[in-house]
Amino acid sequence: MPSAAALQAPDLTAYLAPARYVNSDHPKVIAFARAHASESMAPREIAVKLYYAVRDEFRYDPYNLDLSEQGLRASSVVETGRGFCIPKAVLMVAAARVLGVPARLGYADVRNHLTSPKLREMMGSDLFVFHGYAELLIDQRWVKSTPSFNRTLCDKAGIRPLEFDGHNHSIFHAFDASGRRHMEYVNERGHFSDLPRDELIAAFDHHYPSVAGWGSQGTASDFERDVEKSSR
Repeated sequence: MPSAAALQAPDLTAYLAPARYVNSDHPKVIAFARAHASESMAPREIAVKLYYAVRDEFRYDPYNLDLSEQGLRASSVVETGRGFCIPKAVLMVAAARVLGVPARLGYADVRNHLTSPKLREMMGSDLFVFHGYAELLIDQRWVKSTPSFNRTLCDKAGIRPLEFDGHNHSIFHAFDASGRRHMEYVNERGHFSDLPRDELIAAFDHHYPSVAGWGSQGTASDFERDVEKSSR
């Protein structure tokens, strides 16, 4: 008969295994994870090192939106060098699993008061549905991290970059560096072992009627440049 401790222990299998989008078995994801941390490190050290690598090595780019199965996978971020909040969180989770740290995806709807005029026009709203973040199990506690906005983007936008110490949740600041309203969490959508793409697509179709054309913005559009211009 299992011990009482075993009966109470959560089943973490799904939070350690490769999945369709959290493809932690992809060679490029494995190489990325092991380039920045190793299984010999404590989970907190792994989490912090991966957070800053995902945050700053890959540009936040909501203009080049790819909602295809391939475009939403962790490996796609490594291959393209860019991504928006959803695939960047997927990469953070996948890299953690490579190194044996249980990790899962979290989603929330957030109201973003600071964005580029072009992105606001594309969306027709300042409500970002299905904002993605990562949750890692550290010292038997799920800790949130949001590796979306790279430091160079934050500097240009006048936003304090989100830091992460592995102890405290890292979520968007309510105000920017000048005290202006920045982010407001309006609805939590829960956590998942893998990206719920069908639910995501349905939410985007509902809130953003023009979403089908977003992917045609192309690499000629520079989100960082537009944000810098609008923050002056």
